[in-house]
Amino acid sequence: MAAQPKKRTPVMEISDGGLGLGLAAFIANGEDLGPMIRQGFDCGKPEALMQSLRGIVKKKEVEIEELCRLHYEDFILAVDELRGVMVDAEELKSMLSAENSHLQEVSTAVLLKLDELLEACSIKKNVGDALKILKICVKVISLCMACNNYIAEAKFRPALKTLSLIEKSYLQNIPVKLLKMVVGRQIPLIKLHIEKKACGEFNDWLVHIRRMAKQIGQVSISHASLARQKDEEIRARQREAEENSHAGPDEHKYTLDLENTDEETALDFDLTPVYRAHHIHMCLGIGEKFRDYYYKNRLMQLNLDMQISTSQPFLESHQPFLAQVAGFFIVEERVLRTADKILTQSQVEATWETAVAKITSICENQFSRMGTASHLLLVKDYITLLAAVLMKYGYQTRPLIDILDKSRDKYHQLLLTECRKQVDDVLANDSYEQMLIKKEYEYNMNVTAFHLGPSDVLPDFPYLAPFSASVPDVCRIVRSFIEDSVSYLSYGGDMNLYDVVKRYLDRLLIEVLNNCLLNRMYARSLAMSQMMQLAGNISVLEQACDLYLLYSAQQCGIPKRVAERSRSSLTARAVLKASQNAAYNALINMANSKIDEFMVLLDDVNWIVEESPDNANDYMNEVLIYLETLVSTAQEILPQEALYKVVSGAMSHISDSIMATLLSDGVKRFTASSVSGLDMDLNLLEAFADEKFHITGLADLGKETTFRDRLVEIRQLVNLLLSSQPENFMNPVIRGKNYGSLDFKKVAIVCDKFKDSADGLFGSLSNRNTKQTARKRSLDVLKRRLKDFG
Repeated sequence: MAAQPKKRTPVMEISDGGLGLGLAAFIANGEDLGPMIRQGFDCGKPEALMQSLRGIVKKKEVEIEELCRLHYEDFILAVDELRGVMVDAEELKSMLSAENSHLQEVSTAVLLKLDELLEACSIKKNVGDALKILKICVKVISLCMACNNYIAEAKFRPALKTLSLIEKSYLQNIPVKLLKMVVGRQIPLIKLHIEKKACGEFNDWLVHIRRMAKQIGQVSISHASLARQKDEEIRARQREAEENSHAGPDEHKYTLDLENTDEETALDFDLTPVYRAHHIHMCLGIGEKFRDYYYKNRLMQLNLDMQISTSQPFLESHQPFLAQVAGFFIVEERVLRTADKILTQSQVEATWETAVAKITSICENQFSRMGTASHLLLVKDYITLLAAVLMKYGYQTRPLIDILDKSRDKYHQLLLTECRKQVDDVLANDSYEQMLIKKEYEYNMNVTAFHLGPSDVLPDFPYLAPFSASVPDVCRIVRSFIEDSVSYLSYGGDMNLYDVVKRYLDRLLIEVLNNCLLNRMYARSLAMSQMMQLAGNISVLEQACDLYLLYSAQQCGIPKRVAERSRSSLTARAVLKASQNAAYNALINMANSKIDEFMVLLDDVNWIVEESPDNANDYMNEVLIYLETLVSTAQEILPQEALYKVVSGAMSHISDSIMATLLSDGVKRFTASSVSGLDMDLNLLEAFADEKFHITGLADLGKETTFRDRLVEIRQLVNLLLSSQPENFMNPVIRGKNYGSLDFKKVAIVCDKFKDSADGLFGSLSNRNTKQTARKRSLDVLKRRLKDFG
């Protein structure tokens, strides 16, 4: 409610008439007269104030008298009634006194009975209190006995419940002080005893679970291994189904797996002691103490598990070591998941990070010491299984995969070293003769298995393969390398598996296979036929690069049709192609060296003979015999392109050798008869060249340059020397048509040595026919013009 405003006290001037009216108003309103009286005295008029007050008093007295006069009769009547009441009160008092006396006489016996009743009630109350105390004591004692029985039976949970009941409901209410003191003193001792018992059971569990951890890890890893094998089998069936999809639906493409692989049932380990100890400590109000105790003891166990044995190689100890780690963290995951708040997620993660750091350090150290790729692969496989197991339980296993990433180059370097030794042994033990295959299974094992020949139609046996025995052996080494590489790299890392495998395959083919082939090629320990076979082998291996690539894609899980559509290729193919050309060049050099041995016989030719020989020179006969052997051997071993290069090189070398002989200082001069003999040699060689060019099928390839064309320089020179008009060489039209391959300087040197006939005794006086004289004059003109041209 809003406060009512205070009445404003009027301030009046002190005057004789107004003062009386003001006082009357103040008194009528019931207001305080203090301010007005103070003002009267302050104004120096107290007499007037007093006069006004007396006037008001008189006025009020008159009003009172008038009021009494008006109600006098009523007042008299009231006094009379009051006197009557007083008489009645005296009578009542007498009656009450009489009744009281009578009551006192009657109640004396009753009061005696009341005293007896009160005494009986007091006894009853005392007996009730005693019974109540006895009941409490009996209850407490019975609870204590029950607690003792529970403890004796190792039933700590009901024992603690009993103790809690005694503490909360009875201890403070025990009326017997001695009993209360004894019970209060024993309760902490009993709790301490229960705590020790629970800790003892838990410690026994710690020892037991550490022994069980290795078995737990081994079981889990074996499950992971079986799952991996099953996945690989499924992928293999899928690849087979995709490759054979044109043949109809595959009955193995979709299968229902009814095998029970519930790992939880297989991993049978009991956590009851942990739950029990934790619950007991929680009931004791020291749950945090137990959690800390659990965490510290498990960390101590992990540190012991992380200490690898120095008495045995890591290859033998890595499986128990990693299985122990796997078992430890499987138990920790189960505790985290099922035991309420014993462990926190952060604690488990911190423990795992510590373990991973230690495992990483150990593995990196051990990997750096390993010298065998298969050993590193075994450890890698177990690490990937460990990662697969623990990833399933929610652990971050990327650091374990990083270990394998860091050791990837190390592994492949070891693998390349082993393959280099194997390839060296294969190449060193090869006879470099065409492989003779007598049986179908040999054909399938050495040809069909590596797509080195047709598989739909079997040849007649015995079959002579175009390669030697080292080729299928090298293919086996390459295929094994691909499988080992894929086996190591298929650990789930963030990478394109196919690209990485292809990169290492390139290294194998370039750094190992190609280098070994080159070393064998340049060792100069092979005969001509063996070098041919080596060149043929390189050609086969170069063509097999696409098959290696296809096999790599298949191993990486890429469908065959996708791999065949891919345009990717190996750098090694170009490198092997270059090595193949180097082998062909080596063959050419070997052939030329052998031909040089026969061309030495040119020194025995009589260059100044007067009569033309009836037969070819001896050197040419030897050369033709060798060329026959060379072509027949090369035709069986080398592809047509290589055959063409080798024979063409030999023909060019023969031409160059004859030309070099004519230009050399060893031949001072030669006659037309010796040139005729040279023409006869060339005719035989050209006939051989034409025959072999057609027999070998090179004519069907549309080659612009034949074997005969490789002899064009020496042929044009012989034709020029036997020409009736040698001076036509200086005619550009005739030279371009008939002598386009001849060099002016070479022609000038040869012409200076050329004599139309031998100078015999009196040779200058002998008769010459007109034809010879004309040719000599033409030759002299050519010599002069060549000198002028030079």
